[in-house]
Amino acid sequence: MPELPEVETVRKTLIQLVVGKTITATTVSWPKIIKHPSDIVQFTDALKGETIQGIDRRGKFLLIYTDNYTLVSHLRMEGKYGLFSQEELVEKHTHVIFHFHDQTELRYKDVRKFGTMHLFKKGSEFHQLPLSQLGPEPFSDDFTAEWLEEKLSKTKRKIKPVLLDQKVIVGLGNIYVDEALFRANIYPEKIANTLTKEEIAKLYREIIATLSEAVEKGGSTIRSYVNSQGQIGMFQLELYVYGREGEHCKLCRSQLEKIIVGGRGTHFCPTCQAKESSI
Repeated sequence: MPELPEVETVRKTLIQLVVGKTITATTVSWPKIIKHPSDIVQFTDALKGETIQGIDRRGKFLLIYTDNYTLVSHLRMEGKYGLFSQEELVEKHTHVIFHFHDQTELRYKDVRKFGTMHLFKKGSEFHQLPLSQLGPEPFSDDFTAEWLEEKLSKTKRKIKPVLLDQKVIVGLGNIYVDEALFRANIYPEKIANTLTKEEIAKLYREIIATLSEAVEKGGSTIRSYVNSQGQIGMFQLELYVYGREGEHCKLCRSQLEKIIVGGRGTHFCPTCQAKESSI
């Protein structure tokens, strides 16, 4: 699914495409995507006449701000936004359409139908789910090496599931956890509270560096990800381990491996990320 770099790229392109546009109507053809309010008519009526004022991001969630509301959107596995003219044919799997005053439409397409949308009165979105329990942003002042050390010291879980936990740190998913752990030379099954201070400091630096580079390159195009203008990301060309099992490590030439950690496919280098006494 799209992770922080991909969602950030979608945010930036949507700003260019829809900020300043006024919603004249909203069409919802798959009501299960709308999680709040439960009444779809209430959802569509609330947005009628609203102008999009800005777009932000919280972890993997897009926050679309209108005059009076915040639309919290999670793309899940394959959700995509695109701007179209109203004359263009509506593609299959398009489930929500925001109609604008200038005869353009923001369409949400989701083959798997896993995406979600919550509509809240502006200002209340951070006080209720799905945003209320999220951890700090990797690029924020709240996320420090000291904070990460404190969190890791309190859990006996394996390090990979801890980093995937959005209550610990937001925005990281399977791709960037694998990449950050490789760059920090940490075996993905190592128990979190056994990491040394030096390992945690390096992991902290590599989380930020990995995400920063991915954002700069527009994210990773894995499977079907594209941004809101149909452009692919390019960071997949820089990946060290994710999706490369059986290939040679770019650093030591060892054969990369794939295991299951916490139910997730996990890619690593057995030399650069030695097990040591991790498990």
